[in-house]
This record gives sequence, structure tokens and C-alpha cells, in this order.
Amino acid sequence: MKFKFTLMTLLSLLSVCILSACSSNGISTSAYTLKSGGVMPESQQGLSVKHADLSFDIKPEQKNIVAITTLTLIADKPRATFSVDLDRVFTVSEVAVNNEVLTPDLYSNPNGMLLINQPVSGEFTVTISYQGQPRIPVRAPWDGGVMWETTPNGASWIASAVQGEGCDLFWPCIDHPSGEPVRVDQHITVPKPLVAASNGILLSVDEDEFTRTYHWQTKSMHNTYGIALNIAPYELLETKYQSIYGNTLDIQFYHLPETTDKAKILFSEIPTMINFFERMIGPYPFGQEKVGLAETPHLGMEHQTINAYGNQYKKDEFGYDWLMQHEFSHEWFGNQLTNDNWDHMWLHEGFGSYMQPLFAQYLHGDLAYKAQLNNQRKKVVSKSPLVSNTLREVEQVYEAETGPGGDIYTKGSLVLHTLRNLIGDDAFFAATKELVYGTATPKPGNFNPVFKNTADFINIVNKVTGKDLSWFFDVYVYQADLPKLVVDRTDKTISIKWQIENDKPFFMPVDIQMNGKVITLDLTKPVSLPINKMDVIILDPNSKILKYDQHIVDYQRFLKNKRNNS
Repeated sequence: MKFKFTLMTLLSLLSVCILSACSSNGISTSAYTLKSGGVMPESQQGLSVKHADLSFDIKPEQKNIVAITTLTLIADKPRATFSVDLDRVFTVSEVAVNNEVLTPDLYSNPNGMLLINQPVSGEFTVTISYQGQPRIPVRAPWDGGVMWETTPNGASWIASAVQGEGCDLFWPCIDHPSGEPVRVDQHITVPKPLVAASNGILLSVDEDEFTRTYHWQTKSMHNTYGIALNIAPYELLETKYQSIYGNTLDIQFYHLPETTDKAKILFSEIPTMINFFERMIGPYPFGQEKVGLAETPHLGMEHQTINAYGNQYKKDEFGYDWLMQHEFSHEWFGNQLTNDNWDHMWLHEGFGSYMQPLFAQYLHGDLAYKAQLNNQRKKVVSKSPLVSNTLREVEQVYEAETGPGGDIYTKGSLVLHTLRNLIGDDAFFAATKELVYGTATPKPGNFNPVFKNTADFINIVNKVTGKDLSWFFDVYVYQADLPKLVVDRTDKTISIKWQIENDKPFFMPVDIQMNGKVITLDLTKPVSLPINKMDVIILDPNSKILKYDQHIVDYQRFLKNKRNNS
């Protein structure tokens, strides 16, 4: 019986570890660590991160890291205790505050919040030495952690992707949008012949007989989940590019040796993308560092200046690699502009997603633009508002059960399309530029990364247009249901009105094409027009407006039934 009980216990523990991604020591990642953002613990409130110095010794065979992190923090007032976040799967061997090593009774990490009982004030440092196996994701990048894969030729291929669960999966941090370090240094030691590609600029590579240590440094405030490990026997494609703003950009692509020919083709697309973003939005935000790309075993992620790329060099009907372009868009919408609460993630993903049809239009004209928007329209669900105006964790936003889910991409994109048609290109791109840079006249060197939210965007739009457009965002962003255009047609008249959830004001004008002639209707109140029964009438003929469409609902229901019956 004792043997059977022990075996059952081990099997039970194994099943728990499989479900919760246990480390090699049998400890699972806590629920606290698996959330990112939301309500900040009191022990972190009032702390800002001036500098993060991260040292990683990567052990591919053991799927293990040995690490030391020194954070330079600034406290807004004296305090007796403080905390940083670090997954409890790691063994913490030493903690020092202002270079004074603490006794183990002064710190603890039972649930992923490393609480340190040491008085601090003003600027101070905390150094944490730790080791262990980082959480291995079940399905990166949708599930966070560090991947330990092999290349087609059998070499180690390691990549981090932690947007949903946060930076604390592999380094001590303040896992909150406000926890961005002003500057980051990374020292990544890997066995030869592996290469470590990461954020910022490469300052040095130190070698001994068996290892290489790469020193990467960022010069701009850094999105916490964007700090990345990318390790493989990479080869490097690089060039210098003259920006339309007069500065020179370093473009670097770390790719696998097996994909050199395909990588060269993808690499050639980057200058066109840079031109597009700089002409439509503004200067590349991290020109003092690099335009970077690393080939990864997961699909992709917006890692600042070293975007993860794993789309396997696919092309679609629009003639470019949408994945690379989408992740690259996050240099503007996510890294330069970061929302101050994950509740406003549509500012990252909605703008990032709108850049695909906009780029298709830039390359090929309106047919490609509308075709790509139509693909997005078919996926809009509108079961939850894009913004709840509460403090949200990342997964509460990305999961359709608790938030808008995929709508932050597709609905967000179509809301921006509708806004652009309502206020015109000049106002739309002026408002976008000010949102992203915090200035209407960005030039290389005169801006820094900014924190913004939806209210900030609304205020900017109102200022640029000279109108109060709160009604637009009240309907499209702050409540779920799409505006419904109700049409009643007889042989002699056609009546048109908006039907809005909660009867909120909605002043959206609507184009109507009658026998080839387009007129614009003011629908601040219902409109009735005389017609002939032979008249050919098309509402919103140029598809300017995101609205409720019964045929889309029917199509989504058809697809759902098809999946359920297959």
C-alpha cells in the first residue's frame, strides 16, 4: 500500500506539473505570476525602475539559467519593505540591497512576489542571484515562457515570449506597464557556437574556450515583456539605411543558417516597411539602437528592436509578410506608445492591425485595402467593450471569456478605419502622430517613449478636429454592440435611422448611393426619402462605417456550426 500511495502521489504531482508547467524541481508557477498588470501590490506602488542590469548564463542541455539581476529603483517615499516579481520556480541564492547582502530571513518568495524586508528610500539597488528552469510554454507565444527547441540541423534554439504572463517568468521585474526600465543592460552567456540576439545595441562579445558573452544595451525606456532572449547558431544579415528623416538606421536580421536564401528575400522587404511607417506615422522610434529581427521557433512577438519572427517566410495575396509587418508596427504601437493599463490594449493591437490594410493600400490601392479590412470584419464579435475602464490584467483583455479578446485586433482596426473616414486623413494621421510621440512634430532625438490610454486619444482627436467626438468612442469603444443601421423601404419611401445600445447619442453621417449618385445623410435623427420602386440604392457604398451586419453574424454562426459538426 505504501508503494501504491507513493506512486499515486507521484502521478498526481506529474499531472499537476503538466497542467501548470512545473520546473525541474517540481514547483509550479503561481497564479500570481501567471497574471500581468492589473492592480499593483502595495509593496510596489511608488517604485520606478531606472536601470535593469540582467546577466544570464544559459545552460541549453539542462534547460536552465543561472542569473543575476541588479535593479536600480527609485522610491517616492521611505519604506520598510518592497517587492519585485519573480517566478517561484527559481531558487534565489542571494539578495543584496545597496550591495549589502541580506540574511535569508529578510526576504521570501512563496507565490512569485519576492518580498524584501529592508528599509529603502530615494534611489537604491537590489541585486538578486537565482537559478532554475524557466516556465516552458505549452504553445508560445500565446502561452508564456522560455522555449528550448532545436533547429532543423539539431542545434539549440532558445526563445522567450512572455507578453501574457509577464517579465517575471525569467527575470525579476515590476510586472506592470509602469515597470518599464529607463535603460537595460543584458549580459547573455551561451555555449559556442550559439549566438545571443537581444534588444538594443551590441556593445561587446567576450569569449573564452567554451562560451561567448553578449552585452546588449538599450538607450530608451523599455517595455517589460519586450525584453527577450533569442539564442541559436544565428547568421546575421545587416545593412545601413538612410531614413527620410535624415538619420541612419542599422537593420539587422538574425536568422538560422538553414534559411539564408529565404531570409534575404524577407530582409529586402524591411526598407519598404520603414518608408511606409515613417511617411504615415513618423520617425522610427529607436533609431539610436537598431531595426532588429530574430528568427524564432514561435510565431512572433513585438520585442523592442529585436522583433521575433517565426512565420516561416510565408507570403499572402497582398505581397508582403503580414507577421513581420504586424510585429514591426508595434515598435510604434506598443513600444514607443505603451498603454498605461492593459485595459487599453486595443491601442497596441488595433493600431497594429490597422497597419496591415493601410500598408496594403500603400502598396496596391483600395482593392487590397478593402479586401484585408473585409477579412478582419468577418472576425469581429462585439460581445464585450474594447475598454472596460477598470484595471485589467493582460489575459483578462486577450481572453474572450473575460474581455474583448480578438476584437482588440479586428474591431480596433475597423474602428480606426471608421474614424479615419469620419474626420479625414489629415486629422486622423495628425492625431495618431501626437498619440504615439507626445508631440505633433516628432523628429529623431526630440521624443521619448510615452504612456497613453483611450481618454488621451479622445482628447487628442477632439483637439485636432476642434469637435467633441466623445459620442464616437462611447459607442465603438466603451460598449459592446455595434451601431445598427435600420432601413425600412417601400415603393415610395426609404426610412433610415441608427439603433444604438443604451440609446446613446450617435451622430455618424451615412453615404447613400441612389442610381449611381452619392449623397451624405445627416442621421442625427431618422431620415425618410422619397424614392421610386425601380431605384437602385446602396447604403454606405464605399464601406466607410463599422456597423452591425446580419450577414456577418449568420456567417459566423455557420462557421461555428461547421466546426462543431466536423
